[in-house]
Amino acid sequence: MQYVRLGSTGLKVSRLALGCMSYGEPGLGTHPWSLPEEESIPFIAQALDLGVNFFDTANIYSLGTSEEFLGRAVRKLTRRDDVVIASKVYEKLTDNPLSGGLSRSAVMRELDASLSRLDTDYIDLYIVHRWDYETPVEETMEALHDVVRAGKVRYIGASSMHTWQFVKAQYVADLHGWTRFVSMQNHYNLVNREEEREMLPYCRAEGVGVTPWSPLARGRLAREWDTESARTAGDPVQERFYGRTEAADRAVARVVAEIAAERGVPMAQVALAWLLRQPAVTAPVVGATRKRHLEDAVAALDLKLDDTEVARLEAPYVPHAVVEYV
Repeated sequence: MQYVRLGSTGLKVSRLALGCMSYGEPGLGTHPWSLPEEESIPFIAQALDLGVNFFDTANIYSLGTSEEFLGRAVRKLTRRDDVVIASKVYEKLTDNPLSGGLSRSAVMRELDASLSRLDTDYIDLYIVHRWDYETPVEETMEALHDVVRAGKVRYIGASSMHTWQFVKAQYVADLHGWTRFVSMQNHYNLVNREEEREMLPYCRAEGVGVTPWSPLARGRLAREWDTESARTAGDPVQERFYGRTEAADRAVARVVAEIAAERGVPMAQVALAWLLRQPAVTAPVVGATRKRHLEDAVAALDLKLDDTEVARLEAPYVPHAVVEYV
């Protein structure tokens, strides 16, 4: 395993983060494909054995049970201080009008609930899951600063927003002397490279760590395009992000398959090796529901693509329309 600093902080994280969205009580929330606890724990154990120290979850994943599973696994398998836990706030967990968002009330309430589910005194990286159009950004940034000062959170990060929104939040933090975001968890992979326009250059210039989600495009870069799985059958996000550019995206996936065959490695290794080569990327968030998923992700760290292969992978790409994160 390789370890790098998260952005310009002193926090050392593994070059891969294990995304825990697939671990949670099946049927709760919007992830019917999630694995029950007894099937989830072995993947967290495998990640630890492979040197992964960075685990990503969210309060919304399986309505909090993902956090519960991760918290119990950490207590059972390792020392709390030896891992970096990231969780998120924003999404509505209930129909109550007070649920969701990034108001001061929501941040304080949801953080305490996440700490309880994770059974920990602190969260290493607390991430705002989306931009809140209904709450002044000043209110959100001050609340996040206060939870850092209180010792409940070590660092704060953001996810899935427009660059101007991220810049505005950082400016507000600087203006008031509040805590800045140290990371951006954005949608970035070989078939969705729109973050290369503004977000990634900004993060590099400002020393912000980048931890892309969906590095394999919901599995589309890891297997034959038309292969069906429980995830593809029950994931409405697939169509929203990839439906309108399917022909071009298929062309990219074909090149991934060609290079994988030439190299004698699985497609996932090629797609991740390309992403890990990008200078702004700190640690992609990878999911795992089979043993080989983590093995392929770690093997990708040692797969060095040459310039010709990179050019082949990037050539079929076409610009994608902006997808609003709601």
